[in-house]
Amino acid sequence: MVSGGAIQIPSRLPLLLTHEGVLLPGSTVRFSVDSPRNMHLVRERLLKGTSLKSTIIGVIPNTRDPEHDTDDLPTLHKIGTAGIAVQVVGSNWPKPHYTLLITGLCRFSVSSLLKERPFVLAEVKQLDQLERYTTPQRDATATDDGELGELSEKFYQAAVQLLGMLDMSVPVVAKFRRLLDSLPRETLPDVVASMIRTSNKEKLQVLDALSLEERFKKALPMLTRQMEGLKLLQKTRKTSPDNEKRVLVRKGTVFPGRQFNLDEEDEDDDGDDTAALERKVHGANMPEAALKICLKELKRLKKMPQSMPEYALTRNYLDLMVELPWSKSTKDCLDIRAARTLLDNDHYAMNKLKRRVLEYLAVRQLKTSLKGPILCFVGPPGVGKTSVGRSIARTLGREFHRIALGGVCDQSDIRGHRRTYVGSMPGRIINGLKTVGVNNPVFLLDEVDKLGKSLQGDPAAALLEVLDPEQNHGFTDHYLNVAFDLSQVLFIATANTTATIPPALLDRMEVLEVPGYTQEEKVEIAHRHLIPNQLEQHGLTPQQLHIPQSTTPDIISRYTREAGVRSLERKIGAICRAVAVKVAEGHTLTKTETLTPENSKQHGDKAAPPELPIVIDHIALKDILGPPVFEMEVSERLTLPGVALGLAWTPLGGEIMFVEASRMEGEGQLTLTGQLGDVMKESAHLAISWLRANAKTYQLTNMVGGSDPLEGTDIHLHFPAGAVTKDGPSAGVTIVTCLASLFSGRLVRSDVAMTGEITLRGLVLPVGGIKDKVLAAHRAGVKRVILPKRNEKDLEELPANVRANLDFITATNLDEVLNASFDGGFPGVSSTRAHPQLTSKL
Repeated sequence: MVSGGAIQIPSRLPLLLTHEGVLLPGSTVRFSVDSPRNMHLVRERLLKGTSLKSTIIGVIPNTRDPEHDTDDLPTLHKIGTAGIAVQVVGSNWPKPHYTLLITGLCRFSVSSLLKERPFVLAEVKQLDQLERYTTPQRDATATDDGELGELSEKFYQAAVQLLGMLDMSVPVVAKFRRLLDSLPRETLPDVVASMIRTSNKEKLQVLDALSLEERFKKALPMLTRQMEGLKLLQKTRKTSPDNEKRVLVRKGTVFPGRQFNLDEEDEDDDGDDTAALERKVHGANMPEAALKICLKELKRLKKMPQSMPEYALTRNYLDLMVELPWSKSTKDCLDIRAARTLLDNDHYAMNKLKRRVLEYLAVRQLKTSLKGPILCFVGPPGVGKTSVGRSIARTLGREFHRIALGGVCDQSDIRGHRRTYVGSMPGRIINGLKTVGVNNPVFLLDEVDKLGKSLQGDPAAALLEVLDPEQNHGFTDHYLNVAFDLSQVLFIATANTTATIPPALLDRMEVLEVPGYTQEEKVEIAHRHLIPNQLEQHGLTPQQLHIPQSTTPDIISRYTREAGVRSLERKIGAICRAVAVKVAEGHTLTKTETLTPENSKQHGDKAAPPELPIVIDHIALKDILGPPVFEMEVSERLTLPGVALGLAWTPLGGEIMFVEASRMEGEGQLTLTGQLGDVMKESAHLAISWLRANAKTYQLTNMVGGSDPLEGTDIHLHFPAGAVTKDGPSAGVTIVTCLASLFSGRLVRSDVAMTGEITLRGLVLPVGGIKDKVLAAHRAGVKRVILPKRNEKDLEELPANVRANLDFITATNLDEVLNASFDGGFPGVSSTRAHPQLTSKL
């Protein structure tokens, strides 16, 4: 390759015929190769060759249309460019092909073809000297005073002027400016023509120009046209200078001896978008820390080519930061009278919840910077916890957003993923704020007691920061990685029970119990809300269907048994559907034919349109809903000794619970059935021990009349509904009463229900869920309720009509419980003991 001090290319060159682009000396171009000849050339010459000489090939532009290309060798262009293959990449998709990165060295002319297959090999003659590309000497043109010197100077000045119109802060432009000074002038036409936007036809003209003077003349108009286009662009696009100064050069240019890659700037630059995004960042009114991070990311984004995967991630992050409501908020509606009216119209009862909302409004009036409280509504399903949250948002005039937490077992759902992960997203809290667009909405965290745990962390622990009024002013989402102030958000959590909420999380929330409704409240809710709502949903009017006040209690007591009103609403819906069929049948008949005496006989009585309104009475109720599901009278069950009625609390509200006992000859064993938990089993053993200890006092005997009730006797204690797991410390007094009835042979009063835990000394301890339990007793038609004395304070929460209808006995020890449970008191209570007053009606 070196001959007499001059660098030479081989005289025999394999030729690469290409449709795409023109390779000029001094430029680097990427070619895709898939024709059989070119594929053979790559395999046999480039991939098998071991010397530098084997990497030099000739690139000839194929001017034939690629769609009409045939296997025959086309007429070769007379001038080509010798180039060195810098990189070869093979691929099988979508079809087998190679991608070559070739750097142009110098021009050559084809003297003769040596062979056509498997690839073209030709005898070539070198036309350019390679030294001028590798040695930055400028003596040749510096001493040239003629037209050529003038042309080269003019061309150089035009290139400098073009670069001056571009943004020098872009690294690519600055690099090209430095390169322009170090390149020999005679190489400029090839170098500049390869970079500026020109057609392949124009590049062919530069390639064919063998004399340097002709080359300058061909390339100068292209350069001038590029400058005029840029000037016109600056006039028409009245945007910031950063956007006007676009790099209008080809990507991927490399000079021999110097790596010069223009991949950093895309032809379809999104300067407009970046500038608009920058304006949005400054206009988002975010805190100093967030603004600092955003500007840093924006600076990175400007330097990043769009082809990088990180570009989209950074862009999405900045878009989210801009969209978040850092300082946007809605104004609270602080009219307490209007709020009270709105809450009363939306929801009947629920006085404790309404009072808390009005308190919040009142304090907001007096102190504007009040932190949003964190409330937790705990109560059975169907009592309106979620809908009251929506109602609170409407009362305050705030945006409302509901986040369903049931079954969530990944902490990233709350706190987001870190941006290092593929597909990372912010958590539900930040997403919710983006959705509502304000920083003081009402957030309803639904079913907070049903959060799960998994290998992905504990979401309940992730909620600790969100639901802590002392911490949430600086809540940090993993995706944002910058603090966001949640202190103005009003958080409302809902749960069916507090038992499954972790204590640390429960401690951060203000728990408001939402008990079940009484029958009277359900009747009122049905006529105020449920019936009008169902009529509207089924396309009926009050003139077509009427459910009287006397029928609704029957639906409530005989067809539903629940703390809320969901089943009641479904039953009213079933009535509406049945009436809709009757009304639709009547309409169809009157539309199609007039009812005359003749066709009335043909259709029978059923064809006549119903008389409106259709009134639902007890008979219609049975026809539509079937026979009653629940019988409310419990007195029928207490016909044998050894049965007592207890009260239980469930997440669905209060329930009545029977306890049955029987005895048979045996060895003094106690059998417990009905899926009981450990606490209830211990209560049963406790009851037996107390009764055995006090057997003589109460004249309790075994089957043969002995003083020890367990001697020669086996006891079986059963809690019906054996498929339901039962546990809890409130069945002690019921078990004692049941066993006392069994051992004494006396019947317990049928209208008595009781709850309370016992000690070995016979004291009655307080229990929870009193309101729900008493409401269950009231629903079941019980007349007397026995409660622990220390639960007397809980009776204040009961509605006045329930307190009026029930006879409450508050007991401090089991003597009082047994006296109140049996007609005429319980025998054997010594006269020295004070008898409790049996009628303490509240």
